[in-house]
Amino acid sequence: MSDKPLKSYTVWDVPTRVFHWVNFAAIIALLFFGFLILYRKDLSILSGEAKLSLKEVHTWAGYVLIASLTGRLVWGFIGNAHARWRAVLPNKRSLRAVGSDLKSFKAGDPIKYLGRGPMGRLSVSAMFLLLLIQASTGLIRAGTDIYYPPFGWLVTSYVAAPGVDPSTLQPTDKTFVDPERYALMEKYKIPFGDIHLYIAWTLLAMIGLHIASVVLKDIRQGGGIISAMFTGRKVLETPPVDQDEG
Repeated sequence: MSDKPLKSYTVWDVPTRVFHWVNFAAIIALLFFGFLILYRKDLSILSGEAKLSLKEVHTWAGYVLIASLTGRLVWGFIGNAHARWRAVLPNKRSLRAVGSDLKSFKAGDPIKYLGRGPMGRLSVSAMFLLLLIQASTGLIRAGTDIYYPPFGWLVTSYVAAPGVDPSTLQPTDKTFVDPERYALMEKYKIPFGDIHLYIAWTLLAMIGLHIASVVLKDIRQGGGIISAMFTGRKVLETPPVDQDEG
């Protein structure tokens, strides 16, 4: 056991931790209900009402994620030093340090970071970008599939048959839609659904990789990387290279 003294450092502020866990819970819910929708026939979920209910729950989970992502986006400008975008997004310094960071990790003596290291910056940035694309395509599909905001009113206004009040349209009833316009809308919404699905699989893989890397790094490096996202503090035996950023 090392005789070096341990020192506790404040890292993640309360809003950063809240956004992290809300994002995590919302993403898990979205993946769960999304795959229920995708494999509903295999699971014998055949009624139109059940399909609509799943899409509604999936969409509301999406709204929660979008609200949390928006909050985190704003907090990146006003949060503490480790929450701000300059400490999250990759820069020239962090990109140059990727090689040495990987070498130190493989050697069993990883470089200690108080905030996010070079690989963490790349991972978080990629995941945030994917989530933004996922949210955008999800909102489009929510508008075209179940007429939900913010695009639902545009869709109903376009597909409503002549003389029909768009606000009266129901996603399970095609009686009062213009067949040609509805078919055209269905055609153009397909690519957004494909992108949404591919990114969902990518996010699932990235989440698994993220969890595995955090656990492995916590075992090798110590410092309570996992617990820090609950307590906001890391405990290290050597000074972190980025302590001045705090």
